[in-house]
Amino acid sequence: MSRTKQAISAWLRAITQSSWRSSTHIPSSLRVVSEYSSQNPTLWRTFTRSQKSSSTAAACFGFAASRLLHTTTTAAASSSLSSALSSASSALLTQGLSSGQRKALTWWLGGCTTWVFAMVVLGGYTRLTRSGLSMTDWKFTGERPPSTEEEWQTEFSRYKQSPEYQKVNKGMTIDDFKFIYWVEWGHRMWGRSLGLLFALPAAYFASRGMINGALGKRLGLLFLMGGTQGFVGWWMVRSGLMENPNNHYDIPRVSPYRLAAHLTSAFAIYTTLAWTTLGVATGGALSPPTTTAAAAAARKLRRAALPLTLLIGITAVSGAFVAGLDAGHAYNTFPTMNGEWIPSEYYKIPGWRNAFENTAAVQLHHRLLALSTLTATVLTWRYGTSKLPHLSKSAKTLLHVLMAGVAGQVTLGVTTLLTYVPVELGAAHQAGALTLFTIMLGLLHAVHPVGGGGSGLRLLSKAAAPVTALATLGIGAAVTQME
Repeated sequence: MSRTKQAISAWLRAITQSSWRSSTHIPSSLRVVSEYSSQNPTLWRTFTRSQKSSSTAAACFGFAASRLLHTTTTAAASSSLSSALSSASSALLTQGLSSGQRKALTWWLGGCTTWVFAMVVLGGYTRLTRSGLSMTDWKFTGERPPSTEEEWQTEFSRYKQSPEYQKVNKGMTIDDFKFIYWVEWGHRMWGRSLGLLFALPAAYFASRGMINGALGKRLGLLFLMGGTQGFVGWWMVRSGLMENPNNHYDIPRVSPYRLAAHLTSAFAIYTTLAWTTLGVATGGALSPPTTTAAAAAARKLRRAALPLTLLIGITAVSGAFVAGLDAGHAYNTFPTMNGEWIPSEYYKIPGWRNAFENTAAVQLHHRLLALSTLTATVLTWRYGTSKLPHLSKSAKTLLHVLMAGVAGQVTLGVTTLLTYVPVELGAAHQAGALTLFTIMLGLLHAVHPVGGGGSGLRLLSKAAAPVTALATLGIGAAVTQME
């Protein structure tokens, strides 16, 4: 063990002096650490991963080795090594950057993340004010708004040919039309502005050598996802501009399926941006668990947090179907639905479509998912704060914030329903859903062994980017071919 400590000390000094590649201490250190770690399966897997990774991983292994110098048991040493190596993946995004450069990237990515958050809320406001169908065409490069009274009359004449005007807004004044037009135009331009806010700084940072291969791939994926989102948005809007041949009395609205797809892709973009921002901000410098108990507590909470995150996401997507069907304007009582626990109209449409196209079913499902989320959050909060005493302070703080956020979101949802979905409360409810998802991302990042985890999780992580890119390209191609 003394030889191991001496070897690790030499390795650690070399890494600290930023000369790990050329240091003559490295070969002998590698050999001795290899001999020692090969006697323990956990240490051996950690050591092997550090050898296959970049200099950042080696540095993390060296940091872990410094912890090993002060441990007395193999279990504690193993926990320290695994925890330290877990920061390698996030650090790869900022490898070779100074703290000032990393801070600049964080501010930029954080600004883009906030911009996307605002765009999702603005999208909800656009839907709630029924402004989304006011513009009857779409151009990738953007639409120039009318600037003269004659141009406004021409644009208004186009809108008058749409099903929404014919069945809902007949008799609308030009001033009323201008309001919904500006809301939709603002939503579209907010998205296009994001493209500039993202692309121009990215080009600048790349020219300064501040974007490495790992970060470049992530940013390329985000740019692809953002570009495709515009196509998905227009694909959604077109569904509301076409006459429904099956029901001439139906109120024109966008397809709830396409609305859910649009919201889901927005959540995916936001999640990827937020997670990247967290990775760059910390640079892999999050304090890893220093004891076996702390590492075990983080692992246990992570197992509970992952399904809760999925549940929150599903609940948010179910809200898109509520919005798409205007289901919030029906059954405006709670906890029962017009005096019934299960409304008599629940089985109105045969087959699986009933779950997505029947107003009663869609609202009941959203209620059940929301209450399930509240219950699961209470259980997770109770488990993390009382059953895991060695959990980090940051994780416990986020659990408290999550508990308060979910309680507030459920209260807001019930209030919105009982007051017949006023625009302000409806928009706040959508913002609340994304806020809860943000809190969960922070919690997962606080307990996530970045670069660690099981082989299945690592495989999923490696496959996520190419699968997402292919799916994004597929969606974009399909949308351009569909009416």
